[in-house]
Amino acid sequence: MSLRPLFLLIVYLNSLFAISAAAQTSSINSAVTEYVKAEMQRQHIPGLSLLIVRNGKVIRAEGFGLANVELQVPVKPESVFQSGSVGKQFTATAVMMLVEEGKIGLDDPLTKYFADAPAGWKEVTVRELLSHTAGFGDYPKDFNFRKDWTEEELLKVVEGIPLAYPPGTKWEYSNLGYLTLGILIHHVTGEFYGDFLQARIFKPLGMQSTRIISEADIVPNRSAGYRLVKGELKNQEWVAPMVNTTADGSLYFTILDLRKWDAALYTEKLLKRSSLDLMWTPVRLKDGQQNEGNYGFGWFIDHRAGHRCIHHDGSWQGFETAIDRYVDDQLTVIALANLAESEPGKITQHVAELYLADQ
Repeated sequence: MSLRPLFLLIVYLNSLFAISAAAQTSSINSAVTEYVKAEMQRQHIPGLSLLIVRNGKVIRAEGFGLANVELQVPVKPESVFQSGSVGKQFTATAVMMLVEEGKIGLDDPLTKYFADAPAGWKEVTVRELLSHTAGFGDYPKDFNFRKDWTEEELLKVVEGIPLAYPPGTKWEYSNLGYLTLGILIHHVTGEFYGDFLQARIFKPLGMQSTRIISEADIVPNRSAGYRLVKGELKNQEWVAPMVNTTADGSLYFTILDLRKWDAALYTEKLLKRSSLDLMWTPVRLKDGQQNEGNYGFGWFIDHRAGHRCIHHDGSWQGFETAIDRYVDDQLTVIALANLAESEPGKITQHVAELYLADQ
């Protein structure tokens, strides 16, 4: 009996499967496009950059709307956005690099590195700073964002604020904790934390556009940030240069660079797997309970409809950002928007749901 008819049948069935899969993918892509455009209109977002990576392949890397409204410049994959607190995961990675090298201990008290720190800091550990369980708070209400503080002055501001609760007993999101981690990196390495990130993360991964914010420098493809004032679009508010260099989230990046970052996190190029697993495990409080924020080191860890999601969002100077990594499903969705009132996290979550339903 000839095998040719069976072979032709297999080829035919495979062709039908491929056509069906392509049609399904096309249908999802169309649904994503319609949803993103509708959501941008609903939220009044001028511009948005979207990245979807599935099973190691880029499904979408696309810009929507305007990167600069005044100049009518469209968003493209190369458009540069500000990170907001999505930058915290890079700070946390830098600290973990130093932990692996034995230069920092996760359970070291801060007084080991800050000799003039308040007495209360001897109870605060590096682990607690990384996980927002140290008792540190946010910038004071009267903090002057238009003053060009030195690093030493910023540290004094943080040191002058009493701990909000005994370290390790509660979770409270803290920008000042991550600001302090950046200064800690500087104390330990002798390098400004931004230079450390450039040398140890950005350059090795080929993240060519990622860098510390500088409004003075010429930055190709830089997007403008916006806010709404009584329904009218306005430019972002100005802050002093030094305030735009702190380790709580002061980076420029693109979705193309974040694609490289996402890919590296599936490997051990930057950190050992054990270190990454530690970063992606919610820290427990001193009473043994998981922290209220489901926070590891620089990442939130949640389950959404049965899917583990390692994620973070960011907000700063007229920009809102969100990165959602469904690592068990090999799916990452990232959205960068240039409007302070926008909610890109809603977009990333809905887009992910569309793809996760197609499994």
